[in-house]
Amino acid sequence: MAESEQDLADAQRRHWQDTYSAHPGMYGEQPSAPALHAARVFRAAGARDVLELGAGHGRDALHFAREGFSVHATDFSGTGLAQLEQTAHAQDLDERVATVLHDVREPLPLPDASVDGVFAHMLLCMALSTKEIHAAVCEIRRVLRPGGVFVYTVRHTGDAHYGAGTAHGDDVWEHGGFAVHFFPRDLVDALAEGWALDEVHAFEEGDLPRRLWRVTQSLPR
Repeated sequence: MAESEQDLADAQRRHWQDTYSAHPGMYGEQPSAPALHAARVFRAAGARDVLELGAGHGRDALHFAREGFSVHATDFSGTGLAQLEQTAHAQDLDERVATVLHDVREPLPLPDASVDGVFAHMLLCMALSTKEIHAAVCEIRRVLRPGGVFVYTVRHTGDAHYGAGTAHGDDVWEHGGFAVHFFPRDLVDALAEGWALDEVHAFEEGDLPRRLWRVTQSLPR
């Protein structure tokens, strides 16, 4: 990683740590709409073991656990994961949720073909280079079993914040302290090479609103 990329990554990690500390449970207890979709897709695929990347304080990981899945929850914020663990304990879900402090720029701490589903809500559109995004999806493919499903969401270049704020290159723009890699459609297609691209669903979220794609893709059996 180039020095400027490392500086940005370190700054973003500190920013998320500070944000979770200042606003515990900042996204509330209810699961996101993409997580509700993912749970249905995972169940239809016969999934048992699910990995969530960028789980934060855990509203979606805990939903997967309540739905009966065994969940591996990763994030690069120890503060967010501590909040997830506390809630899991309070809801008697400890045995269904395992947390791991992990930066998505690094190889996943899981064996090959060890999970049935992977979920990442706005994780791939963080301050990652295109090269790092491709590497992360290669790792996701490695840990998925044949027939496994990957559901992810990203903000795209039609979002109101695209082109606003501080430019970091490679379609990464920083606004309000948060750096976002805005996805063009050809990046979605490139990440699906070798997969079945089941759906690209456009939706909006939040007050701006943020404009996103929800992508569902699966591996051949």
